Amino acid sequence: MTAAIQIAAAVLLDGAGKVLLVRKAGTVAFMQPGGKIEPGEYPMEALRRELKEEIDLELGADAFTYLGAFSAPAANEPGHQVCAEVYVARITEPVTNRAEIAEMIWIDPATPPAIQLAQLTEYHILPALLAAGTFRGTTCLQ
Repeated sequence: MTAAIQIAAAVLLDGAGKVLLVRKAGTVAFMQPGGKIEPGEYPMEALRRELKEEIDLELGADAFTYLGAFSAPAANEPGHQVCAEVYVARITEPVTNRAEIAEMIWIDPATPPAIQLAQLTEYHILPALLAAGTFRGTTCLQ
């Protein structure tokens, strides 16, 4: 059995419908900004904290819509599974890579460029975003 990492992640959309992806320093896979949920923390609290730390973005909880819960092998921690609570928000504010974020890129979710994507992003989050009108999230198994 693989160890589970509980995270909160954001699908951030710009005015043209492009999605922000980030790559952490020392890694190759692009993914949604966000991070680990600390003990006693709610997913939305973790997400808002991580967005401030990683990309200097402050949004109220009411700016987000819940997309779903997804699970996939962790991109940066071999032998671990991530269980992500994922939220969507449209933003007009500028973002800046901070903390461990080495690179940011805006992509068209329907036609991602030829870059390495985290499995969670490629196989779960982007397809769910594209099918958001009919998508119903699943529950992560503990």
